[in-house]
Amino acid sequence: MSAIPDAYLKIIEPLIATARGFLENGEKLAPMAFVGSFATGSAIPVMFETGSDAAKDKSALGIKLAAEHTDADFIFMLMEAWSLRKDKMHLMEKIYAQYGSIGASPYAVDTVSMTLETRHGVWVAVVPIKPKGISKKRRTFSAPEFRHFTEMTGRFSHLLPEKDVDATSHTTLH
Repeated sequence: MSAIPDAYLKIIEPLIATARGFLENGEKLAPMAFVGSFATGSAIPVMFETGSDAAKDKSALGIKLAAEHTDADFIFMLMEAWSLRKDKMHLMEKIYAQYGSIGASPYAVDTVSMTLETRHGVWVAVVPIKPKGISKKRRTFSAPEFRHFTEMTGRFSHLLPEKDVDATSHTTLH
């Protein structure tokens, strides 16, 4: 399974369009998780912080608790981030040593990072943010191309509550 199942796309596509709208109106994207349940047909927004390790840990716990409370089927996270230019990826260690972070380097590229965690794996897209026209405030991004991963690690992964395998096997995703 490499494409995101339709049931998830119906929920995340409007969220992606809203994020694009914020950037195109000259606004920034606040880091946001949408914790969703197919049983209730809802996805509740959970803002989170990324300013420090302690803030990230607290935010991950908040998302996990929201997912447990709502018996979530998925978590969709969306935020602005930095990435290295592709031609500088091989220099990542040197860039960290010299500048302390990707964002502090002259090689940083503003991106929108999107992660969809499901019981069927994780889909990730990182899309460069580009100026919209000649505006210095208005920005946009192209359609995301998600890649499917069956394994993922990190503080913002494995946040979904455990579910009975039989209960989730009856859900139609396409």
